[in-house]
Amino acid sequence: MRKIRLKRTPSKRTLFKRVRFKKVIIKNEGFRKGIYILPSLFTCGNMCFGMLSIFSSIEGNFITAAWFLIGALACDIMDGRIARMTKTTSEFGLQLDSLSDLVSFGTAPAVMMYMLVLNSMGKIGFAIAILFVLCSALRLARFNALAHSGEPQKHFVGLPTPASAGVIISFVLSYQLLAPAEFSLNFNTIPALMELMPAFFNIMPIVIVVLSFLMVSNIPYMSFKKLKLTRVRTIQFFALVIVLIILIVIFPQNIIFIIFSVYAASGLLFYVPRILIKIRGNAKAEKIEKAENVNDEL
Repeated sequence: MRKIRLKRTPSKRTLFKRVRFKKVIIKNEGFRKGIYILPSLFTCGNMCFGMLSIFSSIEGNFITAAWFLIGALACDIMDGRIARMTKTTSEFGLQLDSLSDLVSFGTAPAVMMYMLVLNSMGKIGFAIAILFVLCSALRLARFNALAHSGEPQKHFVGLPTPASAGVIISFVLSYQLLAPAEFSLNFNTIPALMELMPAFFNIMPIVIVVLSFLMVSNIPYMSFKKLKLTRVRTIQFFALVIVLIILIVIFPQNIIFIIFSVYAASGLLFYVPRILIKIRGNAKAEKIEKAENVNDEL
């Protein structure tokens, strides 16, 4: 005899639980979609500041243009932090962030430098400004390609575009301090650094070319994405952060210029010795191999 299994009809209590559970899922999905908007708003703010900087550069207001790009840097830092904290990173956010960076840290600094320095150089000035924009685009495209590969990246490959733009922005803000008092904000300055500013202004076209090639190079640069300042492990690092904050408050523009310049140079300072050590190692290996071959022949 076959046993006939009767299907149980769900009780009212079970149906109520299912409906309640579905409502919770719908609410959570809506909440998640709302959080996705927050980092995107900061990314759009980044692009808006970049466009405002371009307009200011065209009008000749270079100090205003530089401060707009400081706002763009702040938005660029915030959108990534918020996306990682709320776990709302997405493909859409990645692409939007790259487009915003191309406007704010590729095109806007190139326009600012062309209007301030490069326009007196004719076609060479055009070429240098275009080179900076192209290298920025290539750097961002490579960053997206590496992000799609799924391989964990402990460091940046090539100088990041915000850091490259940061050197230019902080230079303009520091160079402003050489203007007459009525046209300049009253900030404390580092005399030794300010004496070098006119010379740095003269070699600015070369600096822009170097920054362009550093962006598309394979030189590794330190990544601060996973750095959590809320979890300081050593008292020495904590003291260093405090000293750095105090210096930025006292000498804001000069210290920001030093920070970006040191970071841009750090890749070369660590990369060149590695290359030299590798070349020496290869040369020694070749000598040993030749010596072994000679012994074998004998």
